[in-house]
Amino acid sequence: MVVGLCEKTGLLETLMRATLARVPRAVLPYAVALIASQAHMMSDVACIVLPPLAALVFKSAGRHPVAGLIGGFACVTAGYAAGFTVGSLDALYVGITQQAAAVLPAADGLDIHLLINYFFTAASSLVLAAVGGFLISRVLEPRLGAYEPAGEESEDRDLTLTPVQRRALLRTALVVLVYLAGVLALWLPEGAPLRGEGGAFVPSPLLSGIVPVLFGAFLLAGLTYGFSVKRLTSAEDVTTAVTESVKTMSGYLVMMFVAAQVIALFTWSNVGVLLAVKGAALFDSMGVTGFWAILVFVLLVSCLNLFILSGSALWSLVGPVFVPAFMLMGMSPALTQAAFRIGDSATGVITPMNPYVFLILAMLRQYEPDAKLGTLISRLAIFVVPFMLVWLAILGVFYGFDLPLGPGADIGLK
Repeated sequence: MVVGLCEKTGLLETLMRATLARVPRAVLPYAVALIASQAHMMSDVACIVLPPLAALVFKSAGRHPVAGLIGGFACVTAGYAAGFTVGSLDALYVGITQQAAAVLPAADGLDIHLLINYFFTAASSLVLAAVGGFLISRVLEPRLGAYEPAGEESEDRDLTLTPVQRRALLRTALVVLVYLAGVLALWLPEGAPLRGEGGAFVPSPLLSGIVPVLFGAFLLAGLTYGFSVKRLTSAEDVTTAVTESVKTMSGYLVMMFVAAQVIALFTWSNVGVLLAVKGAALFDSMGVTGFWAILVFVLLVSCLNLFILSGSALWSLVGPVFVPAFMLMGMSPALTQAAFRIGDSATGVITPMNPYVFLILAMLRQYEPDAKLGTLISRLAIFVVPFMLVWLAILGVFYGFDLPLGPGADIGLK
């Protein structure tokens, strides 16, 4: 609700513009890739907002706008589940993970919360930004040749912020900082009320209640910016914006209703346990254990992602089987969810099942009127394998050194 409020008031797009408008020309591809790897906070709106914005920024900097358009879309999609930002995607994943893990008694005592992959996704977004920037600058843009404007190109939008927008951003930043300082003051000091049992940071009421904490941050940000720029003028405007945001979730709610019944049936009938045991035994009989099992799982999800683009739909399909199966092999639900993020992102950029591919094709034809779908997909394809390999390598580092994937989220079951 509140991420949608921030999007509809223009706050998220203004933040992108403010970040990209003053980036030096040489650093621009890396800045686009870094922002793109955080863009899942905006949900699918990122696929609509960021690519054309990146194209305009590239053009204003004297670079090829098609490199910004295609590179921005590729980094948003292929790195969609990364980022040190938190959004609705994380909530969708963890809700399914909690239910999938609950079919086994080993789930008792596990702290499965919104940030179980936070350390992994934050680290991944920084590395993938470097990879994405390199691919845009050194591979994609040189292939495009010299840029020659097409006669029917639309006029460029002004990327500079108005004085009202700048003041609104400053106000919003101050309000959010004060709010976060208050949250930290209730968590960090010894004896603080948001500390866990025995004064522990993890687990703690802050982590288990991170959703309402983030809700408060986004709500304050959206309201402050919206009223400052006059996009919101009354409580009715706020209600309308939040209602529109909830409407976009209606398909997910219907799907989750069905998925919840299936998972409940799995639990009641013990079919989930049976499939988990059989799956774990199959992996063991094939000699596929440890990180090799994770690798096979990522490849499987990558293939399925070509046909089932919705991450929540795909996770509700494979999560109830693989989460408990890997738990029987000694791997935590956080690790399975982290592996799923890789497969659910990397190949989404090249599948014709992705409706945003055709949207990007329409945008591309503003610069290249004769561009075809095959041309676009061939340019997008250069991002798939590097992103997948690098992302797997990052997960391999976490696995090999037994690093926590998030607060209180270990690689194995303790």
